[in-house]
Amino acid sequence: MISGAAPRAPSLREVFTDRRLAFVLLMGFASGLPLALSGGTLQAWLAVEGVNLRTLGLTTLIALPYSLKFLWAPLMDRFVPPLLGRRRGWIVLCQGVCALLIGLMAALDAGAGALRLAAVAALLAFVSASQDVVIDAWRAEVLPAVERGLGAAGSVLGYRLAMLVSGAGALILSAWAGWRETYGLMALLMLLMIPVTLMAPEPDQPAEPGSLADVIGGALKDLLSRRAALGLLLLVVLYKLGDAFALSLATPFLIQTLHFSAAEVGAVNKGFGLAATLAGAILGGALMVRLGLYRSLLLFGAAQAFTILAFLLLAVQGKSYGLLILAVGLENLGSGMGTSALVALLMALCTAGFSATQFALLSALASLGRILCGPPAAALQLELGWEGFFFACFLIALPGLATLMLLRRHIPETAAAT
Repeated sequence: MISGAAPRAPSLREVFTDRRLAFVLLMGFASGLPLALSGGTLQAWLAVEGVNLRTLGLTTLIALPYSLKFLWAPLMDRFVPPLLGRRRGWIVLCQGVCALLIGLMAALDAGAGALRLAAVAALLAFVSASQDVVIDAWRAEVLPAVERGLGAAGSVLGYRLAMLVSGAGALILSAWAGWRETYGLMALLMLLMIPVTLMAPEPDQPAEPGSLADVIGGALKDLLSRRAALGLLLLVVLYKLGDAFALSLATPFLIQTLHFSAAEVGAVNKGFGLAATLAGAILGGALMVRLGLYRSLLLFGAAQAFTILAFLLLAVQGKSYGLLILAVGLENLGSGMGTSALVALLMALCTAGFSATQFALLSALASLGRILCGPPAAALQLELGWEGFFFACFLIALPGLATLMLLRRHIPETAAAT
């Protein structure tokens, strides 16, 4: 081999058979499993036990750690557990504590001690959000550039499957086995994630930073010192903004305006829509191996934007089951592809050693549109009507594409596999 020659790009066969991708999917499952257990599934349990509405309302605050996890993410870059390394050491610790807390919830009486159960659930949300931080960092560091798209897709797939198990699956199981037994089984599933982490590879790590200030300052300096840094951060915010606006009011549009039943919306928008999202994520990840990051972001971003117009067609046509399936399928397919590309971009923007801090910050920026779009979306719909609203959502998606094209030279790119 000639000295200094560029390394050979891996073949598609080598990429798709890399065992790291299997671990990424399983880590995604571990990441998603606790979410519903401290959220929707917990609320269902409390509601069945007759807990009052005021207490149920307070349980919505339990999810706050998932939005604020960037505040303590630097701790997981700074400190290294004594065993298994910086990433797997933290992941195993979080998984063990999550299993313990879910098991503790199974031992509590929801009817007599709802507040105690909610307090344990709040602690579970904190530890689960911390696990998310480290798994995101692990994934960003363990995958080579050419596998980031497939890694993003595998992570989304594992996460959503876990949410089905601990959400709909737990609700169904509770009717047959009881709530406490259901939470006990979920604790066992969480415990089984520890052997997966023990077998997973530990990414190479640079030297341990000297202080927490070094981590925070180094992570921010690394992000902001890049060429077009502010433009890249703007792209992270804008990339899925139109998609977030459109999806924020999709359910009220289908039920209140088109008069589809809740069961029909649940089956199509939640069931079929989830399947389409997962298909989009997998398709996007596979295409990214060939297309590279920039072309994937551009193609999938355009798909996100134009599939919004299927809802515009539904608004013009009126109630139609065929158009409902088409609109939900296309929009969620485009959204899933866009999610894979965005997660791959976030991984590409992270630097080893600062990945926990940087990914947590970047994902918080990426979620701003989804979190904040509700009130302006409602105001927009009241002003423009449904047809105008969905066309406006399409227009809102275009600045993200324009920003991407302006930043083409600054997108962290990788050669596609051959």
